[in-house]
Amino acid sequence: MVKQVTLTAKTREKTGSGAAGRLRRDGWIPAVIYGHDRDSQPLKVDDTEFRQLLMDISVDNTLVDLDVEGDGVQRVLIREVQTHPWRSQVLHVDFFQIREDEEIRVAIPIRYTGEAQGVRESGGILQTNRNELEVECLPEEIPEYFELDVGELEIGDSLHVADLNTGGVRPLEDLDATLCVVVPPTIVEVEEEVAEEEVELEELEPELVGEEEEAEVPEGEEAPAEGEGRHQAPGAAPPSEGDEGEGPAPEDLL
Repeated sequence: MVKQVTLTAKTREKTGSGAAGRLRRDGWIPAVIYGHDRDSQPLKVDDTEFRQLLMDISVDNTLVDLDVEGDGVQRVLIREVQTHPWRSQVLHVDFFQIREDEEIRVAIPIRYTGEAQGVRESGGILQTNRNELEVECLPEEIPEYFELDVGELEIGDSLHVADLNTGGVRPLEDLDATLCVVVPPTIVEVEEEVAEEEVELEELEPELVGEEEEAEVPEGEEAPAEGEGRHQAPGAAPPSEGDEGEGPAPEDLL
């Protein structure tokens, strides 16, 4: 059933960002308590004690007996914890006072146990859609967590809210909502696509080489044989060695 812990707190009179900053520098966390039959009241809690508490509980569904100096023990839930964007520092805490005879809404963690057959035998992947379930119940009935065995799931099988043993508390989610499903592996498809691309590249390579060689000879002409480099008139004798490039002598033209 529900887990219960104790935390001490002190009242504070000064509020505002300046006062809150001074509290943090002195090792305190600014806080506030509100809820049934009381006005909002500023508090402060010890930074070290609260951070240790966070390591031992699930914040959403743990009842805290808050021992407020001068005001006695108050049964509360931690409603909000504000943290610094990049430092490991708690900035502010909200406590909500509850009544034992009134139902409250809380989020209960879901613990998946076992290894699905589809994962173990077929290489599938267990995909979890939800890690907690919101319920409504009396404070004393708050479960610490829900346990869900996935050992018999094959590829394509799924579990839903209706498959949970909620112990009598009322889920606020649709009973047909999917909590987890075993999906087939996707790595095989990726490998096949890569292999197909490699084959296509190998087939294209010879064609590209052939196109480059043919482009060296103008269309409609044959490449000259070895030793040929210019055209001769029909019946003309081949030029003798040393005559290449010389025209007729000037006296032959007279």
